[in-house]
Amino acid sequence: MKCRWILSGLLATSVWATSAAAQSPPAGPSDQEVSDAYIYLLSRLLVLRQQQLDFKQGFKWNQLVHRKPGEVDWPNPNLDVAYSEAWVAIDEKSCLTVSVPKITGRYYTVHFLNGWGETVANINERVYPGHPFGNFAVCLKGAQVKLPAGTQRVDVPVRHMRVLSRVELGADWKQAIALQRQVRFGVIGKTALPPVPRTVMFDPEKLPGVEAFESAELALDSEPDLNPGMEKLQADTRAIAQAVKDPAQRQRIDQVIRTQAFADFHKALPNVGHGTRQNGWVLPSTSGAYMDDWLVRTLVNYGGIWANTPQEVIYYKGFVDSSGAPLSGDHVYKLHFTKAQLPAQYATHFWSVIGVDAAGKRVLPNALKRYLLNNQSGLKYGADGSLTLYFADKKPQDAPESNWLPTPKGTDYNLTFRFYRPQGAVADRTYFPPSLVKQ
Repeated sequence: MKCRWILSGLLATSVWATSAAAQSPPAGPSDQEVSDAYIYLLSRLLVLRQQQLDFKQGFKWNQLVHRKPGEVDWPNPNLDVAYSEAWVAIDEKSCLTVSVPKITGRYYTVHFLNGWGETVANINERVYPGHPFGNFAVCLKGAQVKLPAGTQRVDVPVRHMRVLSRVELGADWKQAIALQRQVRFGVIGKTALPPVPRTVMFDPEKLPGVEAFESAELALDSEPDLNPGMEKLQADTRAIAQAVKDPAQRQRIDQVIRTQAFADFHKALPNVGHGTRQNGWVLPSTSGAYMDDWLVRTLVNYGGIWANTPQEVIYYKGFVDSSGAPLSGDHVYKLHFTKAQLPAQYATHFWSVIGVDAAGKRVLPNALKRYLLNNQSGLKYGADGSLTLYFADKKPQDAPESNWLPTPKGTDYNLTFRFYRPQGAVADRTYFPPSLVKQ
C-alpha cells in the first residue's frame, strides 16, 4: 500500500511538472542575440532615418538635387566634391536614365546604394572605360524595358536606391559645378513609387533603445538584405520584435540594449569593427560592400553614411595621437610626411584630410571656414621636399597658414584621410599615414 501511495505521488508530480512546463512561456532571446540583432538592425535604421529627413526637406523620387559645395547633411562629409543626391525607384517596367557629361582630368562617379548602405553600382570611367560618359539606364535585373540606341544598361538587384553624384571640385570650382549640373536623371516607363517607411527617428548621439524593434518588421520588409549569411540575424530580429510586445520581455530587452548592445557597439567603434590600426590610424576592413560583415556595415553607416567601395576610395580614421591619447582641440599636433611618404603618390585623383567632432561627426567650426586640407590647399613643402600638416586651435608660429587645420579648443575630434582612386601601397592596403605627434 505504501509503495502504491509513493507511485501515485510520483505520477502526480510528473504530470504537474509536464503541465507546468507546457504552460510556461518559451525562453526569450539571449543577451548576445539581442545585442547582435540590435546592431544589425541599426544599419537599416540609420539609412531610413536619413531617407525620412531627405523627404522632409523636399526630396522627390527620381529627381536629382544639386547641392552647393559644402551643403551636406550627414556625418563626415567629403568636402572635396560637388554633391548631387537622389532617392530613386525602378521596377520590372521602368528604368532610370542617367546622362553624364564628358569629364576629364577630375574625379567623378554616380554612386548607387541600396537601403542597407551597400553599393550596387558606380557609373564612371573606371567601371565603363568604353562608355565613360553619355547615356545610361539603371534597370532592375531582368526588367524588360526597351532602351534608346547608344544607352549603356546598368543592371542592379534592388528597386529603391540612394544616389550620390560626386564631381571633384579641384582648382576650378566653377567648372566642377557646371559639370555637376549636367548630370541629369529621367525615367523610361511608369514606376510604382513606394511610400517612405516611417520608422523610429533618433539622434545618432543618443541611439534608440527597445523602440528600435518596434520598427523592425517595417525596416526589414521594406528592403531585403541581399548579403549572404544574414538569415539568422533576420530571424532573431523578427523574433525580438515580437518579444517586445510582452511587457516583461520588453523591459529586459531594453535593459540588455542599454547595457550590452551599447557597450558592444562602442567597443567596436575605435577599430571600425575588424579594422587594422597602425601609427594611430585605423584602416577599415572594407567599406561600401560588406558581404557578411554586418558589424562593419553598421559602424560605417554610423560614422560616415554612403561610403563607397575601396576601388573608388580608401578611408583612414584618426582617433588618437602617437601616444594613444584621443585627439583634442586643446593640443597642437603635427603630421609629418617625408618626401618618400607624400600622400599624392597614392591617389590617382586626390587626397584630403578632414576633421569632425568626435560626438556628432560634424565639421569643426572655425573663423576661416576651413574644414579640410588637400592637394588644392596651396600647401607649403619643406626644402627637403617634406610636408608637415598642423592641427591646432591657433596657428602654430612655425606653421604656414595653408598647412594648418583649425581645431577648436575644448573639442574632441577625429580625422578622416581619404585617397580617391587609390593606387600603390594604399590600394594594396600596406600604407598608413604617419603618426600625429603632440607638440
